[in-house]
Amino acid sequence: MNALFPAGFRWGSATAAYQIEGAAAEDGRTPSIWDTFSRTPGKVRNGDTGDIAADHYHRVREDVALMKSVGLTDYRFSLAWPRVQPTGRGPAGQKGLDFYRCLADELLEAGIRPVATLYHWDLPQELEDAGGWPERATAERFAEYAGLAAEALGDRIGTWTTLNEPWCAAFLGYGSGVHAPGRADDQAALRAAHHLNLAHGLAVRALRDALPTTVEVSLTLNLHVARPLTDTPQDVDAARRIDAVGNRIFLDPVFHGRLPADLVADTAHLTDWSFVRDGDLTAISAPIDSLGVNYYSPALVAAGRSESPSAWPGAADHVRFLPAPGPRTAMDWPVDASGLHELLLRLRDELPGVPLLITENGAAYDDYADPEGAVHDPERVAYLDAHLAAVRRAIDDGADVRGYFLWSLLDNFEWAYGYGKRFGIVHVDFASQRRTPKDSAHWYAEVIARGGLPR
Repeated sequence: MNALFPAGFRWGSATAAYQIEGAAAEDGRTPSIWDTFSRTPGKVRNGDTGDIAADHYHRVREDVALMKSVGLTDYRFSLAWPRVQPTGRGPAGQKGLDFYRCLADELLEAGIRPVATLYHWDLPQELEDAGGWPERATAERFAEYAGLAAEALGDRIGTWTTLNEPWCAAFLGYGSGVHAPGRADDQAALRAAHHLNLAHGLAVRALRDALPTTVEVSLTLNLHVARPLTDTPQDVDAARRIDAVGNRIFLDPVFHGRLPADLVADTAHLTDWSFVRDGDLTAISAPIDSLGVNYYSPALVAAGRSESPSAWPGAADHVRFLPAPGPRTAMDWPVDASGLHELLLRLRDELPGVPLLITENGAAYDDYADPEGAVHDPERVAYLDAHLAAVRRAIDDGADVRGYFLWSLLDNFEWAYGYGKRFGIVHVDFASQRRTPKDSAHWYAEVIARGGLPR
């Protein structure tokens, strides 16, 4: 294997607004569904909230300097919808936009390309109160927000991603209820998935209308690698069901302008899909310039029944998830880089001509600063090394992978896990907000400087 990556490969890291910004009630920002959810007793471990998080809102220059020290060529961040458009409708909040103007300017000054995600799960609470993602109006509001953000920041940002992981927004937020807004309703989850797809398509149109043709428009999906326990028809069908509601529910509408027929059949007892209107699939399949791929680990599945409430409508009564062998992260996720290689080759074959970006990949471990103040994280270094090697193999095998965004730059608010899980290559002491680059940050800096992995 060639250890070096192609010339021009994009070396990045990624974050999300609610996980790092803090300043939850400053400069006109209004509550999002995650503000409400995290303040609801029992929803987030230890009662943690993103009120302060990593205080990135007040530490932009310090954090961009850290990015520059690592050698990042790109930085992927998300805009907080309730900071940019506080009510989810109407005019923009100029102070909120000023924050992102400042961030983009700092990045450009440091020679780092800004990559903006419009939605990383922080729906304005007012829009959830009006029905949230199960309602078509939310997709229409999102398109308006996309156009507003593009008009304000389009002179600074050359890569725009509409949605991050709509599967999580739909099925963890409205299906299992373990994410905001915490609803458990299979039909609402399926409606939310469609309206997130529609929001993406309408936003693509709004971005194209507001931005130069040279700007990159993308979508990021957390695609699932579901492996059947055996080759029996029952286990193979279990993997098919997960693929339908985990992957093809987004891939088919976005890239082929269709709903998966087997998904519609699997969920016929839950909905008749009458919320899909004429013209929706045409809007959803508006061409995009790249696909972002988020990957952490594969899943092992077999015929059976999942726990309830489930994030898998149409599959829960037919599929059980099994613990995979081998090492695991602090999230109890299996470490298996072969799943990333497998996924990239699938996309090579199914989406020819669509450039790919690894927009999230990383691992949580129980990091701590030693008495000398250093943070040693050899397990994370090994994880990243193995997964970057898998990306390089996929490129050798013909996958058009253009970049890699490590998750995450900073330790942060890890959603329902609060501050108990650390994904960052920079350690954050949340009491003092002191930043300490971990060994993995120094390793990544060497990889970037080299343009590839050690042989």
